[in-house]
Amino acid sequence: MHLGQLPLTLLVLMLRGTSETCTSRPHINAVEGEPFFLKYCPLSPVHEPSTTKWFKASESDGKVELRSSSSPRITLHDYVLEFWPVELDDSGSYVFQRGNDTHDWKMNVIRRSKHSCFTERQVTSKTVEVGKALQVDCSHSYYQDLVHRTALYKNCEKIENNKNPSLKKNAEFKDQGYYTCMFFLHHNGKLFNVTSTYNITIVEDRSTIIPAILGPKIEHVEVELGTDVQLNCSAWLNEKDYIYWSFHRKDGQDPNEHEGEEIKIRTSEGKWHASRILRIENINKKNLNFSYNCTVSSDKGPDTKRFILLTKGRGDIPGHVFTRGMVTALVISGGILCLVIAGVIYRIDLALFYRHFTGRDETLTDGKTYDAFVSYLKGCGPAHGEERAFAVEVLPRVLEEHFGYKLCIFERDVAPGGAVVDEIHSLIEQSRRLIIVLSTSYMLNEVRYELESGLHEALVERKIKIILIEFTPVSDFTFLPQSLQLLKSHRVLKWKADKSLPYNSRFWKNLLYLMPAKTVQPRRGECEAEPVLAGSCP
Repeated sequence: MHLGQLPLTLLVLMLRGTSETCTSRPHINAVEGEPFFLKYCPLSPVHEPSTTKWFKASESDGKVELRSSSSPRITLHDYVLEFWPVELDDSGSYVFQRGNDTHDWKMNVIRRSKHSCFTERQVTSKTVEVGKALQVDCSHSYYQDLVHRTALYKNCEKIENNKNPSLKKNAEFKDQGYYTCMFFLHHNGKLFNVTSTYNITIVEDRSTIIPAILGPKIEHVEVELGTDVQLNCSAWLNEKDYIYWSFHRKDGQDPNEHEGEEIKIRTSEGKWHASRILRIENINKKNLNFSYNCTVSSDKGPDTKRFILLTKGRGDIPGHVFTRGMVTALVISGGILCLVIAGVIYRIDLALFYRHFTGRDETLTDGKTYDAFVSYLKGCGPAHGEERAFAVEVLPRVLEEHFGYKLCIFERDVAPGGAVVDEIHSLIEQSRRLIIVLSTSYMLNEVRYELESGLHEALVERKIKIILIEFTPVSDFTFLPQSLQLLKSHRVLKWKADKSLPYNSRFWKNLLYLMPAKTVQPRRGECEAEPVLAGSCP
């Protein structure tokens, strides 16, 4: 390698090694009075030296080049623009230029709260089950080398005796609140602070269930005198719950009644299934028409099922009764068959009508923030313009504005400055569905981690369902992970351009069916409108 190329190669390696600090989202928020930075990372290795420039664009002044002499608060380092600190009048559009390569951002500076140590619009939400690991790690990927001191606050009160400014413990309900990491930085003889705030919500352990005995509450069992019978009682319960039989009479227990041992197993989903058998030998009249009660005992209350033994009926059925019964059975079977066929054809419409009629809403008590996390190809080239517009414009316009859902779109809803990997994992944990706008170029983009994180939630945690949208025809799905084939909850919806645009099209009905059941309030005047698909990036 030529010696003149060595510094250039080192620069490229450093930029690749710190890609987590790159500012990739086009719309970003910053907090007034805190240090802030914009960093551009080239998509391909830099081979030829070229001058880098930064500009601020506005309608009144046009595009003005920024220099270190422009303001004592501005520092330029080739690919990085730093504010020490950022102020309200810094809001606007910023452009990076290197030769013919340009990149722009739109920055909005949020006014600092005078009554709190954090700003509500710059808070990352996280839900933790009680008893599970709760962790708040105070580290900053960009300013870490400049950090002089770090402090951790809960609800703006400093956590004392905290030598290592981080929190790691098993969650309790009292741990719920706002946790703020405050980083103190020294720059040019001045002290600055940067904050990162997390809203921690503690919910009940979802693995705890209300015990319930399987089957009807009363079960009649036909037997013959002198024979043996086994009554099997099964239930879903928690680890410390148990089931038992009770069949005491005033004249004492019959010697032919024998209660078996409880058999309890844990399923792959973490639930407990228990069963207990009551064996009755040589059945006599004392055993008939008597209630054998099976009960599950739990802190959440008991559940009981009754078994009653009856003698088997005897005698032949009269011919005219049999004929009439057969005709009636055939008519009923034909009607049921027609209903089943209609149900299969219009099952989506029936399901949506049932949701609307009952007002069912499954999003009220699960503690999650978003109805769906949208994963799509982030590229902004001509080949990907319509795909990106569908993800960031059409889906929000229909699902949010028309049907009342709340989507999480990373480049729109997440503030900059945090660890991207941790934010993606946290956001997917807070979402009820993972919508993937699919194309053959999908796995070549940085969205690979979004898919892998969603598969982990779906396969291991079983807390999310995956919806695949085939935006452009895909002839071969072998580029997707094989683990996706293991999911019973995923389904591929095909977008058919103009045919799928109307709100009442089969595409939107299928998508609504796969989304969580939720009470929606369409806007007035939008019932007959259609979403518009743009073809370019902002």
